[in-house]
Amino acid sequence: MAPKNCVVLVFFFFLAISSCSAYETKKKQYKPCKELVLFFHDILYNGKNEQNATAVIVAAPEGFNRTILANQFHFGNIVVFDDPITVDNNLHSPSIGRAQGMYIYDTKNTFTSWFGLSFFFNSTQHQGSINFVGADPILVKARDISVVGGTGDFFMHRGIATLMTDAFEGEVYFRLRVDIKFYECW
Repeated sequence: MAPKNCVVLVFFFFLAISSCSAYETKKKQYKPCKELVLFFHDILYNGKNEQNATAVIVAAPEGFNRTILANQFHFGNIVVFDDPITVDNNLHSPSIGRAQGMYIYDTKNTFTSWFGLSFFFNSTQHQGSINFVGADPILVKARDISVVGGTGDFFMHRGIATLMTDAFEGEVYFRLRVDIKFYECW
C-alpha cells in the first residue's frame, strides 16, 4: 500500500472515531428548566348540584341524558369544565387560577379520556396560561400528557404533565395532582 493511501486511510479512521465520540457527547440532557405541582378539582353537574358544579356533560350517546355519564366506560360523553386550581389538595384553598377545557371519553373497553385544556393564572404567583393535550388512561396511576405551549410567565413553554388521581367521589368529583415539568422555557 502506498504511503499516501495509508495517510488517507488513517485520516478516515480517526474521522470515524471522532464522529462517534462527538455524537455520544452531544446527547441532549433532559433536565426540567421549571417545575410546578398543582391540583385541579372537577365537580360534575348531576342535576342536583348546580351551585357547586364546575363541569357539565355537553354531549352524550343517543338515549342518555346529560346529567348521568353513559354506561360502558362513559364512551361518547364530552365534558366541558371550568375547575379551580390550587397549590394543595384542599378544594377550599385559595384558587390560583382556573383549569378550562374538555375531556372526551373515547374508548369502549376501558376508562380513558382525551384532554384538551388550559390552566389560566391571574394571581400574584403566576400570570398567563399553560396549554395541555393528550390521552388520559384514567386507571393508570401516573400518566403523562403534553404541555404544548403557554403565555405570560409560561410563554412558549413545552414539556410533560404527569397526572395522578388524588381523590374521587363516585362520578361527581375528582381531584388531579398535576406535576408539570417544562423542558423548554423562554
